[in-house]
Amino acid sequence: MSKLVNCAAAAIALSLTVAGAHAQGKYPTKPIRLLTPFAAGGGSDILARMIGPQVSAVFGQQVVVDNRPGAGGTLGAGIAARSDPDGYTLILVSGSYGANGALHDLPYDTVTGITPIILIGTTPLLVSVHPAVPIRSVKELIAHAKANPNKLNFGSAGVGGLDQLAAALFKLETGVEFTIIPYKGSAPVMTALLSGEVDSSFTSLVPGIPHVKAGRLRAIAVTTPKRSRALPDVPTIGETVPGFDVTHWYGMWGPKGIPREIVMRWNREVARVLNTDTMKSWLAREGLELAGGPPEEFFDRIRSDTAKWKKVVKEAKIVIPK
Repeated sequence: MSKLVNCAAAAIALSLTVAGAHAQGKYPTKPIRLLTPFAAGGGSDILARMIGPQVSAVFGQQVVVDNRPGAGGTLGAGIAARSDPDGYTLILVSGSYGANGALHDLPYDTVTGITPIILIGTTPLLVSVHPAVPIRSVKELIAHAKANPNKLNFGSAGVGGLDQLAAALFKLETGVEFTIIPYKGSAPVMTALLSGEVDSSFTSLVPGIPHVKAGRLRAIAVTTPKRSRALPDVPTIGETVPGFDVTHWYGMWGPKGIPREIVMRWNREVARVLNTDTMKSWLAREGLELAGGPPEEFFDRIRSDTAKWKKVVKEAKIVIPK
């Protein structure tokens, strides 16, 4: 009798394995939810809505973009991390995700508790000033801030945002003091900067470029190790402060445990979309450097950013208000 039970159990297990493999081979069989942890109109939302339809056309299933803003991006990320690892819930995040583990007490590990899929692209932040501010270079910015401690005002998109972290790192590496004023998002920061309500900011390159070209803002530097192709005449901070590097990025991940076959299928399809002429032209116009490598490349980026921001958060004593 026990042999019969064991044989039956083995047969059931085998049938489930075969059925599971068969179902996985058919992936996807239903719509896929692609979360973005910020409001509509931001960089991650725009990329999700550009990539989603093109992947949908290949998969034969709709990729539904679902905006879940809140708590500095941790609300949407938490939903993704807690989802079933079946490939039907993924998320497209930005560089601020690399700081989430340093800033928030989360129920999952932001590095090892997820399944990286692909690093989409990288871009610098732009250091710009209102034209009325008498600063034209990083060297002048440092000198002015040292001569006038805490009199310069830098707008940020909120406590714990990548722009605030970049400003905090700049203060740590140069020894200057200026006041960081948090706003509720990047759009209000840009409005404040354009009106002269704040003197300067570390902002996303994409919304800053039109204002720089129109003369409404003065570009001082970019935060990546290399100059941006979108603003080739604007120097890097690293040309004055050796080793300075804050790289903004976009990438996709899903909950921990997604089968490798599904991960690699998404990796291939997103890379294919990114390498179309239309997407490459758009990325270049927006100042995004194409990435599109294997999942391991994205994992390394998250791991290195997490380690960096943990150190900055501790040394700068950054605390998220309760």
